[in-house]
Amino acid sequence: MSYKVYLSGEIHTDWRQQIIQGCESRGLDISFSSAVTVHEASDAAGDGLGAEDKQFWRDHKSAKVNAIRISNAIKNCDMAIVRFGDKYRQWNAAFDAGFCAALGKPYITLHDDCLIHALKEVDGAAQAWATTPEQVVEILEYLVSDS
Repeated sequence: MSYKVYLSGEIHTDWRQQIIQGCESRGLDISFSSAVTVHEASDAAGDGLGAEDKQFWRDHKSAKVNAIRISNAIKNCDMAIVRFGDKYRQWNAAFDAGFCAALGKPYITLHDDCLIHALKEVDGAAQAWATTPEQVVEILEYLVSDS
C-alpha cells in the first residue's frame, strides 16, 4: 500500500528528515509533502504581489499564498504528521491539525511531554501522539505493511 504523508509544523529541527530517512531505510512506499520550510522564503511568498508598508499586509499576502500549497497538500494526503516544538509556538501547525480534523483526515501529533496540557484538544482529535520521529516511522510502517 502506498501512502501520501503531509509533514506539518516546526521547522527548526531535522524531524522531517529523520522520518523520511527512517521510512526510506525500511523500504516503505511513502511520499512526503510539506509547507515551505525555509522561514524567509515562506515569509516572502506574497512579495510578488507588491510591496507593503505594513508588516501585517505582507504577512497576510504570504499567508494566503502559502495556504494554497498547504490546503492542497492536506486535501491530497492520506494522513498528516503535525510537529510541535518547544522553542516557538506553532500556531500554523495547530491550524493544520484543525483543518485535518475538519476534513476527517487522520493525523499524528509529535511533541514532548511538556506540551501535553497546551495541546490536549489537538491531541484529543489525533489518531496518535508520538514523542519521537522513530515512533512515527514505526506507526507508518505498520500502516503500509501487508500483514
